[in-house]
Amino acid sequence: MLFSKLIGEIDCTDGLTLGNAGFDCEVTSITCDSRRVEKGSMFVCIRGGSFDGHDFAGAALEKGAACVVTERELGLERELTVSDTHDFYGRAASAFLGHPSRSMQLVGVTGTKGKTTVTSLIKRILTDAGNMVGLIGTIQNEIGDQTIHAENTTPEAMELESLYAQMKEKGCGYCVMEVSSHALEQQRIGDSWYKTAVFTNLSHEHLDYHGDMESYFAAKKKLFARCGSAVIGIDDPHGQELLSELSQIAGKDIPVLTFSAENPEADLSAQDIVCHPERVEFTLVYSGKRYPIDFAMPGLFSVRNALAAAGACLQLGLEIGQIIGSLEKVTGVKGRIEIIPTGRDFTVITDYAHAPDPLENVLSSLKETVRGRLVCLFGCGGDRDRTKRPLMAAAAAKYADFVIVTSDNPRTEDPQAIIDEILPGLTGFDTPHVTIVNRREAIYYAVKNAQPGDTIVLAGKGHEDYQIIGHEKFHFDEREVVAEALAQL
Repeated sequence: MLFSKLIGEIDCTDGLTLGNAGFDCEVTSITCDSRRVEKGSMFVCIRGGSFDGHDFAGAALEKGAACVVTERELGLERELTVSDTHDFYGRAASAFLGHPSRSMQLVGVTGTKGKTTVTSLIKRILTDAGNMVGLIGTIQNEIGDQTIHAENTTPEAMELESLYAQMKEKGCGYCVMEVSSHALEQQRIGDSWYKTAVFTNLSHEHLDYHGDMESYFAAKKKLFARCGSAVIGIDDPHGQELLSELSQIAGKDIPVLTFSAENPEADLSAQDIVCHPERVEFTLVYSGKRYPIDFAMPGLFSVRNALAAAGACLQLGLEIGQIIGSLEKVTGVKGRIEIIPTGRDFTVITDYAHAPDPLENVLSSLKETVRGRLVCLFGCGGDRDRTKRPLMAAAAAKYADFVIVTSDNPRTEDPQAIIDEILPGLTGFDTPHVTIVNRREAIYYAVKNAQPGDTIVLAGKGHEDYQIIGHEKFHFDEREVVAEALAQL
């Protein structure tokens, strides 16, 4: 594509400004990674946490880049200076691929907890209604029944637009996606416009990146400046704040549906909630009518996830009866309160909970229904927010009858040093615990010492089938480890 044509296709209606290039050239690819520059590439210089692309601009031209895009003038040939290269990169990627997302209705889901489950539920409902649906998320990306590996919750801009393009080619009418705070802060979503945006909740997470909860919430709010309607959970005070600011954030009044498992005044509310070990029954109330649901995922948070998905599909124009029918057919989501078959008289569950609030939600919900002990096995990731480590321990000790402290993804940190920062959180609780650094050995211990009626929660890994130790990623699937442990009984 000619550089001049590409620039003419970029949406600059809301703040992005472009300098006068004074040249033209043929652009064959766009990248912000200097290692991927090839002949004909447009190299966009982005400032990151460790590297600044501007330092590689000259080298990119020497490698054959057609041009470079910068935020400050470097005095190079074929250089375009723009006000914000992060913003430019996403918009340029969209323009280069012909704005593929404009052929679909996008649904964006943000929040600390529930994004994966909510997006999966929305996709299921839309698919049951006869639609071809794409999904972009933490576990994997999907185009109909096809699965594609996911590296990040929200991909970088060029990868995102390429996924949109594949979905368009396969005939997707909808794309449902998790939208992370990192992606919003780094403007990875480009010029994506969402038919509806969903806010689940906000709790302690990613403060190693955002610094504080206020900045974390500010990043989440950015999604609602790019949507035509909203669905907001109001059991969380952050949701109530978002609701009060919505018209200001969106720049106009937009249709909004609220949901709650506690407040009957919400547009969608849950009543008559009865929790069971492997499911939850409740009555969904909408527009004055009551719809009983037997939902095959346990816990109060699962009720909220179902309400959020229902709200999104209502905003897309689906009928409530159709939505209820799909929710009742759901069998679960990988890595989210996922029961690992044991064939024994105890239950093993794997869940992705890797922050204090999600862990507390999972354990508090299960505590109400377990027949024997509630056993929690967890660790904390290395090179991540250290302040949550003792908070994780406190959450586990508050609800579990027995705690096993182990490793998660230690990365470049010493696993024992991470555990040493977790253990102070157990102070003040009389919950018995053991520490076993090796996660495989810890799971073996949990299975070997299981008692009749016990429920063992393996927290932190969920859908992940790997463990990161140092800079290496090793295969580690908890389902396989549990099977190995059972074989030794």
